Amino acid sequence: MKNSDNINHSNGNEEQDNLGSNEIEKTKICLMRTFVEAQDPSSKEVDDLTLRRFLRARDLDVEKASAMFLKYLKWRRSFVPNGSISPSELKNEIQQNKMFLQGSDKKGRPVGVLLAGRHFQHKGGVDEFKRFIVYIFDKIFARMPPGQEKFLVIGDLEGWGYTNCDIRAYLAALSLVQDYFPERLGKLFIVHAPYIFMAAWKIVYPFIDIKTRNKIVFVENKKLKSTLLEEIEESQLPETYGGQLPLIPIQDT
Repeated sequence: MKNSDNINHSNGNEEQDNLGSNEIEKTKICLMRTFVEAQDPSSKEVDDLTLRRFLRARDLDVEKASAMFLKYLKWRRSFVPNGSISPSELKNEIQQNKMFLQGSDKKGRPVGVLLAGRHFQHKGGVDEFKRFIVYIFDKIFARMPPGQEKFLVIGDLEGWGYTNCDIRAYLAALSLVQDYFPERLGKLFIVHAPYIFMAAWKIVYPFIDIKTRNKIVFVENKKLKSTLLEEIEESQLPETYGGQLPLIPIQDT
C-alpha cells in the first residue's frame, strides 16, 4: 500500500491485513513461478499478474494453482496453435452478430454485450463456439488499460426462446471461464431474462463455482437502467440501455 504511514485508526487493521495479504501473495507468486518454470520453460514469458489470477482462483494454494496454470498452457498451445483465433475460423459465429464490445465501466473494465437471442446451434458445433469464446476474450484483453484484469458483460436475453437454448455451449463457455481464464470476469448482468430461460439456468447453475456465482446479477426490467448506471457511466453505456454508445460488433473492434 502507498503512504502506509498515513493509515488512520478506523481502518488501520484492514490496511495492515491488505499489506500482509499482498506480501503473502508476492511470496507465493515467487514459489509458483519457480515451480511452473521448471515444469514448462514457456512460463517465463508470463507476467506476475497472470500467475496471481491463478493463485487467487485456487485460494493461494501454490500446488493447485500451478497445476491449473500448467494445464492452461498445455490447452492454449493445442487449442490456439497459431497464437490467436482468426475470424475465418468463426464464420458461423460471426454471422450471428451477437457479441459487442464498447466503452468501459467506472472501474475501467471493458464492457461487452451479448445478445443471446441471436445464438443458434450451427454446423460449426461446440468447437467453433469455444473458439469464438477465446476470440472474444483475446479481443477484450487487448482493450484493457494497464493494471486492469477484469471485464463486465451484459447478457441480454430479450427474444430468447427454446430454439436459442444450447446447454452444451453454455457449459463449454463456463468451463473456459473457470478453468482457463480465472479471475477475469468482473460482473455479468443478465437482463430481459424470460421465464422459460430459468429451466436452462437450473441445469447450468450447479456447474458454476461460488466465486463466479457471486459475479452474476439478474436485473429486473424496471430497474435496468438504474442498475447498470451504478457500474457504468451514461456516456459509456450502450444506447439500447439508455446510454450514449452504439453497439460495436466484436469483430469490428
